[in-house]
Amino acid sequence: MPRQVPPGALVPGRDLAVTPGSVVFRNRLVEVIQYAPATERVHAVPLLVSPPWVNKYYVLDLAPGRSLVEWAVAHGHTVFAMSYRNPDATLRDLTLGDYLTEGLLAALDVVAEVTGAPEANVVALCLGGTLAASGAAWLAARGRPGIRSLTLLNTLLDFAEPGPLGAFADERGARRAERAALGGGCLPAESMKAVFDVLRARDLLWAFAVSGWLLGEDPPPSDLLAWNADSTRLPAAMLAEYLRVCYLENRLAEGELELAGERLDLAAVRADAYVVGAAGDHIAPWTSVYAGARRLGGPVRFVLTTAGHTAGVVNPPASAGRRRYWSDGPPAPDPDGWRAGATGRPGSWWPDWAQWLAGRAGPLRPPPPAGSAAHPVLGSAPGRYVLEP
Repeated sequence: MPRQVPPGALVPGRDLAVTPGSVVFRNRLVEVIQYAPATERVHAVPLLVSPPWVNKYYVLDLAPGRSLVEWAVAHGHTVFAMSYRNPDATLRDLTLGDYLTEGLLAALDVVAEVTGAPEANVVALCLGGTLAASGAAWLAARGRPGIRSLTLLNTLLDFAEPGPLGAFADERGARRAERAALGGGCLPAESMKAVFDVLRARDLLWAFAVSGWLLGEDPPPSDLLAWNADSTRLPAAMLAEYLRVCYLENRLAEGELELAGERLDLAAVRADAYVVGAAGDHIAPWTSVYAGARRLGGPVRFVLTTAGHTAGVVNPPASAGRRRYWSDGPPAPDPDGWRAGATGRPGSWWPDWAQWLAGRAGPLRPPPPAGSAAHPVLGSAPGRYVLEP
């Protein structure tokens, strides 16, 4: 494969993932980072970041000025983020249920204990969003509080039309993952990266083959491509289960998925939701993101932005350029009907989200201390797990 970034040019903890904070929890699967406040007063309802574990968490805490975490902290939120461990053979038997209980639900418990707030707003990306919505449905089934609102970024909840990724997320792909589970226990990091690169071969393969192989040029530093190259392994058992229950059988959308002892009903999720789709997304097509949002039982604000799966999320106002977003469309049963009535606006969707989130984040108060007696500070952000190979 041609190189996409110069080695060592952008490093987590030095150039990326540098928003100040502390690790306040660690188990075998996830670390929880609590970010330092940047304002004298903060909203009473904290904000938890639920990233995908297909890549490292810091796509949501990228370079300074391009970090959604930094933006939320600057707007008066007490922000926590989950940073997943890069699994090895010792975690080969992890399931989706384990990611729910030892990941999302464990993190929500930490946030509640540290802040004293019984609920958190959750912002989640891609697979992390699928897990967050599943967690909200799980809490609803138990009659428990925990999630005040959901922000779902380029997240599939309905997998009936998965787009180009469906070419890999098929029966053959599930069997391949099952064979990996019987072998080394994890799908190699380079395998997942190759899938995503092939889906955008013109931009991620051939462009670098020309510039690097033919012209002998070094690739320029890019924060997004540095993150993309920082790939992770996946527990093969979890991956096989995910491909089957979501892509092949669409159980979450149909209300037939059971995790951690509960059957998950998305219609039972009454929390307000802010759902973002990206017009150029090849991993979570925006029309399918829209279909999934309609499965939720609470009020949904749907926003469509330009660019793709990650660039549509990394959308700071200062560098929005020609970016646009659409919102306030009618509650149409089909995405085209929604878009026909939506209002287009120039720039980034981040300010719109900040205004929406502030209305669900409670009154202002002094910021809580870092950690607590039950969850003392274990070290500085970005933590240990993100740096492990």
